[in-house]
Amino acid sequence: MKISRETTIPSMNMTARIGLFGGSFDPIHNGHLLLAELCRESLALDQVLFVVANVSPFKTGKQMASNKDRIDMVKLAIGGNPSFAVDTREIDRGGVSYTVDTVREILSERPDAQLYLLAGADVLTDIDKWREPQRLFTLVTPCIISRGGLGAPDWERLAPYVDPSRLAEIKASQVLAPQCEISSSNLKSRVASGKSIRYQVPPAVEVFIQEHGLYNKP
Repeated sequence: MKISRETTIPSMNMTARIGLFGGSFDPIHNGHLLLAELCRESLALDQVLFVVANVSPFKTGKQMASNKDRIDMVKLAIGGNPSFAVDTREIDRGGVSYTVDTVREILSERPDAQLYLLAGADVLTDIDKWREPQRLFTLVTPCIISRGGLGAPDWERLAPYVDPSRLAEIKASQVLAPQCEISSSNLKSRVASGKSIRYQVPPAVEVFIQEHGLYNKP
């Protein structure tokens, strides 16, 4: 069984419920951690994998920190939580990172696993731009995170890609979360302008950003 060198997955002798939380994590922040924990608890996940994107198809040319720095920040942020792990397979693979490729690879290693894709409700707006969405949603169950004050997810966006029974399963996996105004882009802007990011990122990540001079340039 081949496993990404940064990933530890539950034993093969049981069906693991694994959440996949993908992103650039440039930088990772407390909002990411809160949403991951809410999903872990709500869906009774055995593990949440923070899948660090090499190049997001929706954020080409926007990455600021290096791959190594982003991985290191995720490690610092999730350290001490045995249910969280970093997965570097998209960076190892190189090129543009497509979720369906990652899901196929994980299932080839863990055909027994039940995979849940953790995603904010806003991703439904661009679902028609994803690679092989119909195939993807047969392999993994989207866990749509609904943040307070933003209204109900636009479930009709999924209708062309799943049958009614599958859509009902996806709706049942919805996770409610508080509205969180923290964003990676705002954090980078604050660092560049000399403002504090304390309490918005884990302390170890804040120190890492300072010591490595990340995001100092606008």
